[in-house]
Amino acid sequence: MRKPIVVGNWKMNLDHLEATYCVQKLAWLLRDARFDYDSCEVVVLPPFTSIRSVGVLVDADKLKIGYGAQTVSVTTQGAFTGDVSADMLAALGCKYVIVGHSERRKYHPEDDATLVDQVRAILAADMQPILCVGESYDERKKGIELEYAVGQVNDITRDLSEDEASRMLVAYEPVWAIGTGMVATSRTAQDAAHAIRRHFADAFSQAVAERVRILYGGSVTSKNASQLMSEAHDMDGFLVGGASLDPEEFDKIVRLTQKAAQQR
Repeated sequence: MRKPIVVGNWKMNLDHLEATYCVQKLAWLLRDARFDYDSCEVVVLPPFTSIRSVGVLVDADKLKIGYGAQTVSVTTQGAFTGDVSADMLAALGCKYVIVGHSERRKYHPEDDATLVDQVRAILAADMQPILCVGESYDERKKGIELEYAVGQVNDITRDLSEDEASRMLVAYEPVWAIGTGMVATSRTAQDAAHAIRRHFADAFSQAVAERVRILYGGSVTSKNASQLMSEAHDMDGFLVGGASLDPEEFDKIVRLTQKAAQQR
């Protein structure tokens, strides 16, 4: 069975002191609830400036909360002002890195070639990419949302080996649902997750398709997480945005995800 996972994408929020407090409080809440980390993975993705502080806290308190980064450079070192390499992130203890979030595609135009190189850099540094895909409202109105999302996956993964592909995580995040309060229905999430999983089976193998974890993202809260997770059987968890900045809300989402996964 694929292990469920809930990932908090903090975006450009929380300095290193706020980040430490947020992770501490989340850990306390999960401890008080006797949360079983073996049954559901919990990950936070701080801004670059807070990763080291989160890592120190995790190591010092022996927390089972994982952490990673929100993007990465395609270069390894050199005169690239402002860039952060995959090796640097791996040295900080990062396990996951987002690739192709819609906000990166919009505000820092990253084409497919860049995203492919980012995926390869992440994999080479022994971390796991979380590839974000999803349609805008225009694609949805045209009825091509599944083809669009699967096409994005194919564009980035088609030259990977089976082993590399099996280490991918894919987050289906319809652009129209990110930060808008609008949420995809459980049927929409399931249809997208199923189409993406079927693509991995066709493009690589059934074994790869069974290993790839597929997440849903887009205005996820404790009010919709349980139903989404219960009814979207090809979905393995969530990529949570704003709600992950509130430890109490994020704790609820994590525990609801775990419970729903166990009841399948």
